[in-house]
Amino acid sequence: MDKNEIYQEVTGLLVKLFELDAGDIKPESRLYEDLELDSIDAVDMVVHLQKRIGRKIKPEMFKSVRTVQDVVDAVDLLIREG
Repeated sequence: MDKNEIYQEVTGLLVKLFELDAGDIKPESRLYEDLELDSIDAVDMVVHLQKRIGRKIKPEMFKSVRTVQDVVDAVDLLIREG
């Protein structure tokens, strides 16, 4: 799975889970400020991503995540570390 596929996956999850408009989601979109997610939403997204990629995501990995691109980069790193 490359970064573009990860981005599509993350965008799809945001649309499906939180009923966001795909047009409002950009790599630089801030999860909390722009997309209005809260910490429970973020945990929900991580759980779905874990199922999708089949890897455990450590909570500390997502502490510094602020934007959609940060999520993509974190997931990409996790997949490459495999």
